[in-house]
Amino acid sequence: MRILIYGINFAPELTGIGKYTGEMAEWLASNGENVRVVTAPPYYPEWKIGEGYSSLKYKYENINEVAIWRSPVWIPRNKTGIYRILHLMSFAISSSYIMLKQIFWKPEVIIVIEPTLFCTPTCLFVAKLSGAKQWLHIQDFEIDAALGLGFLASGELYRIAKSIEKKIMKQFDRVSTISCKMMERLTDVVSIEKCVFFPNWVDTNVIYPISRCNFFRKEWGINDDTTVVLYSGNIGRKQGLENIVKVAAKLSNKPNILFVICGEGAYKDQFITLAHGMKNIRFLPLQTIDRFNMLLNTADIHLLPQSAAAEDLVMPSKLAGILSCGGIVITTATENSELANTVSKVGGFVTPPGDVDEIVQIIKDISTTPLKQAEIRIKAREFAKDNLEKETVLSAFYSKLQSCIK
Repeated sequence: MRILIYGINFAPELTGIGKYTGEMAEWLASNGENVRVVTAPPYYPEWKIGEGYSSLKYKYENINEVAIWRSPVWIPRNKTGIYRILHLMSFAISSSYIMLKQIFWKPEVIIVIEPTLFCTPTCLFVAKLSGAKQWLHIQDFEIDAALGLGFLASGELYRIAKSIEKKIMKQFDRVSTISCKMMERLTDVVSIEKCVFFPNWVDTNVIYPISRCNFFRKEWGINDDTTVVLYSGNIGRKQGLENIVKVAAKLSNKPNILFVICGEGAYKDQFITLAHGMKNIRFLPLQTIDRFNMLLNTADIHLLPQSAAAEDLVMPSKLAGILSCGGIVITTATENSELANTVSKVGGFVTPPGDVDEIVQIIKDISTTPLKQAEIRIKAREFAKDNLEKETVLSAFYSKLQSCIK
């Protein structure tokens, strides 16, 4: 099959949408498919163009049998409101030239990744001229998420954007998304026959439990009896990370509890400022893939905060890795949300957004109950193997993709 993938984020980005789109493309190519990708240079989550790439130039490369065209993109210093919209638009405009050239290749299916919705008109136009099927994969409901997080104000502009979004979605042959709650939202707009459940995944052979991982403890100079509470991933507004600082402040009298924040993002500097002077919080950069499993296994407890404004509009992709290593999760999520339901299934802990005292108490309880820790870790690992295994998820998607083309 000639498969064209179109999205602003792609490998070698280590987290988020780029990681999954990159793995999907390489998996399809490894199964003998002819895969092309139109994307931007890597910039996320640091919001800084990766070494060897330019924000102003087009670039072609071939990685693991995937043909990749990189299009210019504007990276704003201010990550809010209109600047984010202009950032997304800059890629949609610059990449349209490369997309139009793909008409002569005659792709059989074009998969466009949301965000960004700005790319969908070009996708539909190219698909019409080349005779390709159109597939929209929604990682974030970006318009509603922008409203909830304060990037977009409610009013006439929001109503117009939602109306356009609905019209665009209905034109696709298939529309997929990553969680059950997001599927419910999707079926309010698109007929059920077009909807596909396509969750994010984890390679359970790469991310797995290590009984006692001391690699990072030795590197960081952390005692074996110290409880490590880890947050790893993007540092942005939809994570609601300010509560971690409040929790750490309430546990500052517990020298055997250390909070480790490992990641990059638009709000990292602001987060560091909030934690200034606190001795029980340590900040680290994102870790490379070869060190990632050891990082996850270093944690005694994983924090997975989410802003209430982002509830069921996005699904934290980092949860899959946490469960695959047998991690113990504390999440801030509203009752009956997708995130809350999933964490509850694996024996994790769910607290209402903003309830700092409850998180503090849970951390104290977990650190003193090793038997309960073992039970939760087994359940988390089993859930990942049964529901999130990379080969299983991508094989199911592959079958749907073949069916769509036929």
